Amino acid sequence: MPVEHPIQSNTIVDVLDKILDKGVVIAGDISVGIADVELLTIKIRLIVASVDKAKEIGMDWWETDPYLSSKATEHTKALEEENKQLQERLNQLEKAINTSTKN
Repeated sequence: MPVEHPIQSNTIVDVLDKILDKGVVIAGDISVGIADVELLTIKIRLIVASVDKAKEIGMDWWETDPYLSSKATEHTKALEEENKQLQERLNQLEKAINTSTKN
């Protein structure tokens, strides 16, 4: 009777599944300089993860970006309305201060 060994295969799909499940952070800095004078520094931060994992670690910027989400437009309109109300209130307060200082 032949002994069967469990086959451990790491196909590209398995590796990609693990990366998306756990997430991967790639970070690095590139500095360009001449004669000990730093001319340019580029900081690179890259996170590769699934949407669920990204939300789990607190990343959900795509939900508030109006170019990526239709729900973001509703959020933007609400912020614009709130901004308009605050601007009107600020104008009223400035008028009240100006009239009280003139008296």
